[in-house]
Amino acid sequence: MQVNEISRIDREGTEVVIVASAFGADSIRRDGHAFWAAAAARAGADGFEVRRELLANEADAQAGSLAQLGDRISALGLWAVYSTPATLFHDDGSLDRAALELAIDEAAALNAHIVKLQLGGTERGVATDPATLDRLMTGIAASKARVVVENGQLKAGGTIGAFDALFAALPDQSGLAMTFDTGNWHWAEQDPLDAARRLAPHVAYVHCKAVMGEGARRFAAAPANGDARFATLLAHLPGDVPRGIEYPFIPGADVSLDADAARQVARIAAF
Repeated sequence: MQVNEISRIDREGTEVVIVASAFGADSIRRDGHAFWAAAAARAGADGFEVRRELLANEADAQAGSLAQLGDRISALGLWAVYSTPATLFHDDGSLDRAALELAIDEAAALNAHIVKLQLGGTERGVATDPATLDRLMTGIAASKARVVVENGQLKAGGTIGAFDALFAALPDQSGLAMTFDTGNWHWAEQDPLDAARRLAPHVAYVHCKAVMGEGARRFAAAPANGDARFATLLAHLPGDVPRGIEYPFIPGADVSLDADAARQVARIAAF
């Protein structure tokens, strides 16, 4: 039995995904996702999030290349998340059906379990008229992967009210769910705990990170040991959805990158 297999068994519970960017954007672009997916497997992760913006070129986003990457991720004993920076809604609040279709097609090629887009829209929210919602649900119905939208770092696509209004307008079985990013709310000047209380029923995936600094100098960091606020936030979210690590691993003189990744996987699972 491999070390990563032991850690997964001992963990018993929440699945943990390592987001590719946790290894460093430059490292992913230089070495490719498959190289770092192996590091995620060694760390005991259950899944690996492929980031479209970190693919080296457009050729890597073609169906054949994504299928090869998906096969390599699966061979490592991991399942895949496919993340695109594309927004589900245009800047004017209207549905971007083409972006949804492309994300779904690329996720299918990768054989991803989850496909993640940004919400987009305006600071006031997104279109929720019946015709728009029908087109949205028809598009989602074509996806084998779970379709989720993430709260971003801008107020356009990053406010609690925008997500609240969209999910309130959708039927319960719409097929759309949410990636709840614990840190991005701070950039958008929203209260993460209020967001968790209001949006928890719609959350299917959690991006985990703490935030250090203020204003434009904010940056993602690992939650501190005994971080009561972070623990309380997670306690208000579903405990049976995957948690993604989206803060940088920090190797040092006394700890390797692999060792820090393994430590962080265990910590996020245990919070």
